[in-house]
Amino acid sequence: MKAKNAISGVFARSPFKPMQHHMVAVQACVNLIPELFDSVIAGDENRLVKTQEAVFEKEREADEIKHDIRTHLPRTVFLPVDRRDLLDILEVQDAIADTAQDIAGLLLQRTMTVPDGMQEHLKQLIRRCVDAFTQSKAIIDELDELVETGFRGPEAEHVEAMVAELNRIETETDDLAIALTRKLFEHEDEMSPISVMFWYRLIEWIGNLADNAERVGDRMLLLIAR
Repeated sequence: MKAKNAISGVFARSPFKPMQHHMVAVQACVNLIPELFDSVIAGDENRLVKTQEAVFEKEREADEIKHDIRTHLPRTVFLPVDRRDLLDILEVQDAIADTAQDIAGLLLQRTMTVPDGMQEHLKQLIRRCVDAFTQSKAIIDELDELVETGFRGPEAEHVEAMVAELNRIETETDDLAIALTRKLFEHEDEMSPISVMFWYRLIEWIGNLADNAERVGDRMLLLIAR
């Protein structure tokens, strides 16, 4: 079945299910990030290329779902939330997939190596950024329950607690990114200036996965506040 037809059928049941469907596609992109860097660390170019191709394919799927949501999101019926708020959340979700694609694309442009002293710090940062995304997806999974309870009561409090945990994880990723940047600084003399520049950019983009995940949570809090 084509994605457009699938989205149309989902919208017939709920205008919020497609948002969750899109997040599943984004998750497929994010979950490949650890494998990308494992391939870089191992020097396994074939595995790296295959993983890069998978990221690009999953990002295209997420894009198709995003476009279909924009097309089919109801304009003529009353929604329990503002249509613009849903589109805003959708854009942030999509930014996560775009960032995963950017990371894969950069690794495709240049052969990168990871100094031994950076490897464990890099893995820790990636792992916590993936954790941040996973938490944001769990929050989006609560959309149906929030709607049923009118964004009030115990369910709203539960989501608020989930967002607080997401914020805590994102703060950890900031600290890990700083630690990794310091390690990069220690190894700058062993690397070419271009490689150092690329690594600074990669660290920033990896951190952006968690930053955008946090933005998803913040926008859900706005829905509750309204």
